[in-house]
Amino acid sequence: MGTETADDAGIYQLTDDLAVVQTADLFPPVVDDPYSFGAIAAANALSDVYAMGGRPLTAMNLVGWPNGVIEYEHLGEVMRGGAEKIAEAGATLVGGHSWDDAEPKYGLSVTGVIDPKKIVANATAQPGDELVLTKPLGMGIITTAIKSELVSEQTIDQAVTIMATLNASAAEAMLEVGAHAATDVTGFGLMGHLLEVTKGSHVTAEISAGAVPVLEEARALVAQDVAPGGTHRNLQALAADVDFGSLSKNEQLLLADAQTSGGLLIAVAPEKLDQLLEALRKRETPAVAHIGRLLDDPSGRIIVRP
Repeated sequence: MGTETADDAGIYQLTDDLAVVQTADLFPPVVDDPYSFGAIAAANALSDVYAMGGRPLTAMNLVGWPNGVIEYEHLGEVMRGGAEKIAEAGATLVGGHSWDDAEPKYGLSVTGVIDPKKIVANATAQPGDELVLTKPLGMGIITTAIKSELVSEQTIDQAVTIMATLNASAAEAMLEVGAHAATDVTGFGLMGHLLEVTKGSHVTAEISAGAVPVLEEARALVAQDVAPGGTHRNLQALAADVDFGSLSKNEQLLLADAQTSGGLLIAVAPEKLDQLLEALRKRETPAVAHIGRLLDDPSGRIIVRP
């Protein structure tokens, strides 16, 4: 599996029952606290392996740092946050690469393992499948508001906890039940990543906007015109493929919000829906939300209901 369907990671088969999963991701700080930033960036990179149904095995640090501009003790905290999240995932940090950069950046290159017969791809959803989301939306809006000091400490703590939560438990539940398809929700937002599912699987999605979990302060902030440029670009890119119906512009922006370390979007057969929801609740994932279903229509569009 390579780049054909814009899936979350590449997969290279070694034997009949073993393949490696590979991915890489890094970005500038999304929160002020360096330790939290490192943990979030690591969880985000590890998520691509979980979204495929794989198990992270090794990780390598990817670090851009302004030499002589920001004290190295802050870099140490970033890397400590990352290292502890890697250890939590049961993976091993085996090195990395650093460079002098105008602004700080941190992330990981991750290698995992997977059974080739149990890959959960983003282009294998089926008509009739139910859609389940495991983390709330609003992270792009919240992290943008942090830069302007427009968000409460309570919401910052809540957002950091959600973003730093590994998708390991969600992936475990998904594999236990036997999902047809999955992807993690990151920079392209819920709608953008769902489009990769619908286009690749030749189905149409019907989403209930009211069922999609969103952090409450993100709703208030978007009403104040607070949203990152990436969220606005996501919404513009959706114009030809998403029917938002009567939804307001603010509600559309929430569904298109560019996420950092978002949850898994899982497509599961209707008869397994309740089993999946219960498995997620048992593992206390940040959200357990049945948000829509897939229709037998190969157009690959998304229809959003209120």
